[in-house]
Amino acid sequence: MVARHKLADRLFHWLMAASMLTLLGTGFLPVLGVKFPWVDPHWIAGVILILLLLFHVTRVVFVHKLANMLVRWQEFREAFDVTTREVLGAAREKRRIGKYSVGQKLFHHAVAITVLTVSVTGVMMMVGIESPFWERNPLFISEAARGLVFVLHGFAGLFCITMIIVHIYFAIRPEKWYLTKSMLLGWISRTDFEQHHDAELWLTERK
Repeated sequence: MVARHKLADRLFHWLMAASMLTLLGTGFLPVLGVKFPWVDPHWIAGVILILLLLFHVTRVVFVHKLANMLVRWQEFREAFDVTTREVLGAAREKRRIGKYSVGQKLFHHAVAITVLTVSVTGVMMMVGIESPFWERNPLFISEAARGLVFVLHGFAGLFCITMIIVHIYFAIRPEKWYLTKSMLLGWISRTDFEQHHDAELWLTERK
C-alpha cells in the first residue's frame, strides 16, 4: 500500500465538507422557504471553517510542500495536448501524473479562492450580528460596502454548490474511485499507483 493522505489531512477534508454543507444548508434553505433558527448554526459553522483553514495553512507551510500544488507550465501543456488529441479522436495516450493531476490542482485553487472569499466576507458580516463573543456593530462597514459584501458572499456560496456537485461527480466515477477510497483509508494500492502515477513525480512512502 502507498500512503496518500495522513489522518490529519483526512479529518480536515471531512470536517471542512461538514462545515461547508452546514453553511450552505443554513444559508440557502431559508431562502427556499424552510424556516428554522439558522443564524447561530450558520456563523458557528463559519468560525469552524475559518479555524480549519488556519489549520490547513499551517500544515501546508510546516508539513507539506507548497510546490506540490503549483501548476507547472510543462505539465499544463502536456495535459492540454493530451486532451486536445483525445477530442480530435486520436488514440488515447497513457500518461501518468504525480500525486495530483493538473485538474485537481486547478480545482484546489478555485476552492481556495472561493472559500477565502466566503470566509472574509463572512467575518465582515458576523460583526453585524449578536454573539457570545462580540458586541454587534452594524456601523463596522458602510451601507454600500455591506451590499457588496453580501453580493460577494452570496455568489461565492452559489459557486461552492457548483464545486461540490463537480467534486462529487468525479469522486464517484469508476476510474477515480481509488482516489475517493484514499480519502477514507489514507492509502492507494501499489497497482493503482503504478498504473496512474509516476514515482519520479511523486516521492512516496509505504504505509
